[in-house]
Amino acid sequence: MVNSLFLYAIVKVWIEVESHQYNPAISPVVYQYLVAPQLGKTTDQSVIDANLEKLEKVLDVYEERLSRTKYLAGDFYSLADLHHLPYTFYFMRTPWASLVHDRPHVRAWWADISSRPAFKKVPVGMTFGLK
Repeated sequence: MVNSLFLYAIVKVWIEVESHQYNPAISPVVYQYLVAPQLGKTTDQSVIDANLEKLEKVLDVYEERLSRTKYLAGDFYSLADLHHLPYTFYFMRTPWASLVHDRPHVRAWWADISSRPAFKKVPVGMTFGLK
């Protein structure tokens, strides 16, 4: 019982990290690069630059974590990883995908979670803003 409660707590922590650190840094980049032009708005490079700086710091934390475990919450795939799929999918189609590729553990984690059979079916419908 204690073990499952501990694992639940770790998953919840990483879901919160995604919600309060990762998402606020990555979503403005995706919005400015892919969504704003679709809405007839001009891309604001200063917003992209400021958030890429934040995202780099978050990804450095992820790199350190993923150097010790296969997935964010441990050596098991969980909702903590799943929550990262949508924005990271779109981010990887921007010119700044190197932020993920340049971190070997983050790159391996992304390759793993984005190559799962269930997720491979999803991108067929994720075409908004892709050039």
